[in-house]
Amino acid sequence: EVQLVESGGGLVQAGGSLRLSCAASGSTFDDYTIGWFRQAPGKEREGVSCMGGSDGSTYYADSVKGRFTISSDNAKNTVYLQMNSLKPGDTAVYYCAALFGSSCLPPIHPYEYDYWGRGTQVTVSS
Repeated sequence: EVQLVESGGGLVQAGGSLRLSCAASGSTFDDYTIGWFRQAPGKEREGVSCMGGSDGSTYYADSVKGRFTISSDNAKNTVYLQMNSLKPGDTAVYYCAALFGSSCLPPIHPYEYDYWGRGTQVTVSS
């Protein structure tokens, strides 16, 4: 079992940047696929990005491709989501999630993931 804690959310103007962190404990990222999801009020939770710990595969939703980058620091057992050129449409609660094994391949669905962080709010103003 792995425990996940997100941080780094906040309020930023359109065009700005934020870096979200997902710190893991209880296990290592090598055994898991790590996904970033987001959910805006009244909307379904959607997959933003993921990274496969075993095969190094990555995925980005079309809406964030070229703006967001997923990375990891294995020494700190932490996964990051660097978000650049933020838009008001990026406003949502962002969640880090883990899926044991598997690979990061589209499509990604929330129900596939076993472990979740509490979420961190990202608000992008016009």
